[in-house]
Amino acid sequence: MKKIIYCLFVWIALSCGSRYDYDVVVIGGGASGVAAGLQAARSGAKTLLVEETPWLGGMLTSAGVSAVDGNYRLRGGIFGEFSDSVAAYYGGYDKIATGWVSRILFEPHVGDAIFKRMVAREKNLTVEYGKTFADVKELKYRILIDATELGDVAAELGVPFHIGMDAASRTGESIALENANDVVQDLTYVAILKDYGPDADMTIEKPEGYDRDLYVNCCINPLNTFVEIDPTTGTTVKSDTRQTLWTPSMMLTYGKLPVHMEGDTVSRPAKYMVNWPGDGNDCYVNLIEMTPEGRAAALDSAKRITLGFVYFIQTELGRRNLGLADDEHPTDDLLPFYPYHRESRRIEGEVLFVVDQAARPYDYTVYRTGIGVGDYPVDHHHYRNPEWMKLPRLAFYPIPSFNVPLGVMIPKQVENLLVVEKSISVSNIMNGATRLQPVVMQIGQAAGQLAAMAVEQNCPPREVKVRDVQKALLSEGCYLMPYLDLEVSDPHFAAVQRIGATGIMRGEGKNVNWSNETWFRAEDPVHPADLFLEDYYPGKTPEELGLPKIDSEMPMTRAEYAVAIDSILHPFESFDVDYHGKLIR
Repeated sequence: MKKIIYCLFVWIALSCGSRYDYDVVVIGGGASGVAAGLQAARSGAKTLLVEETPWLGGMLTSAGVSAVDGNYRLRGGIFGEFSDSVAAYYGGYDKIATGWVSRILFEPHVGDAIFKRMVAREKNLTVEYGKTFADVKELKYRILIDATELGDVAAELGVPFHIGMDAASRTGESIALENANDVVQDLTYVAILKDYGPDADMTIEKPEGYDRDLYVNCCINPLNTFVEIDPTTGTTVKSDTRQTLWTPSMMLTYGKLPVHMEGDTVSRPAKYMVNWPGDGNDCYVNLIEMTPEGRAAALDSAKRITLGFVYFIQTELGRRNLGLADDEHPTDDLLPFYPYHRESRRIEGEVLFVVDQAARPYDYTVYRTGIGVGDYPVDHHHYRNPEWMKLPRLAFYPIPSFNVPLGVMIPKQVENLLVVEKSISVSNIMNGATRLQPVVMQIGQAAGQLAAMAVEQNCPPREVKVRDVQKALLSEGCYLMPYLDLEVSDPHFAAVQRIGATGIMRGEGKNVNWSNETWFRAEDPVHPADLFLEDYYPGKTPEELGLPKIDSEMPMTRAEYAVAIDSILHPFESFDVDYHGKLIR
């Protein structure tokens, strides 16, 4: 309670004109934090970005997960800017689809360099490395953004949070458990391997506690156990999980990285991102609430799992020429600065985003408050948990592409704090889709915009209008709705995004294997059944509102009609919504 009162006191004092060092302070230079810092600075706020490691980019770089998960056709805002920079560095988008897990891959050090160039261009942005929240507590600031990997700042400031799997009684989700537990997703220490040449022997020393049996079913090899042929697909699968087993080469090329920059004439050795979920380098440990010493010990065991996998690849699979890359992470053991955390604390926020809302957006209203989009499936990693057989199977639960509500980043009880990265107010299940890099970057950008607006308007973030934030994000080329048929460059993009976010015209979502999709059906002829005017203009017909007549003989397209609604009625600007998407009249 003292910490909450302190935050409120700081807000009141600073709002009354006291001197402050920064408008916005962002703790954590990960995927969300960099985007938050950039957007706050670009919006005119004097911003400080604090990062514990010497790198920027978080899971994309510092944790080594340099293969973007999803949003390949939804590249908006700062995420799109970063992706375009990666593609330009290597010579085009066709040059960065090198591994079959992703269409956007890059070397981690390249990602870090791109982020550093982006922040260096912002005169309102200061970056300090090697520091944490403890180092900046004495600063005076208007808004604090927690962009840490595990939500440590929010926890320290007394924000209520949840860890592990939720009970259905809390989330209302149809597939949630009856009783909550503290089980989180497996984390992973990624390894970046480099090919040192056919004659090289890069075999590492056998790691302490090495257990070959942990890895024997990582791919098709003579050591396989509990393996069978799936009669429906003819593929080799693990009997207990039904996971497909690939050849060793397929396992490695899963995360093959581009290594040749645009115009490069020098032959460079191949590199592979090893982030392999099936009997690979995933590790189960719930370290969120541990002491720093406890976390360090737990992470040491996770490192040994990864080093054991590298040793298995070198010795049992005969890839002695592959060793940990010596030109990526500048650490003593050549592993990333920290592991890939798939799960964090999840705060109690103004809005709780659950999987049912993503699956059936128009049954709810929070879609109207969207500030970013995602199209990755609900992906949970639990196979390294000793009790995984007793856990629900949540891998790839089918949902369409979705948007993330603005209210998930606004915590209850604390006024001058926003929370991003993987600690937003989502259910455990929905975290399996919102945790991915493109989504957290968009959440961070929205938080930076909201923070800057709160500073400009001299009010707490929760008092900033939802539509004002969305309009600003649209002006930055961000997506509010995950429509695949209109890119940011399309002249109808902004109007269709605005009308889609009102719900007066709606998209059509579907789940297509790994690819979740939503289409506005922009080129289809408009039909009276396409309009949902009642919430906004009860009892009014399109003709009474001055809209064009829907003529079957001379039809307008749905995109053209959305533009007409936008330009004639301006419902997006005329009707604000609260953080739950309810109309404010």
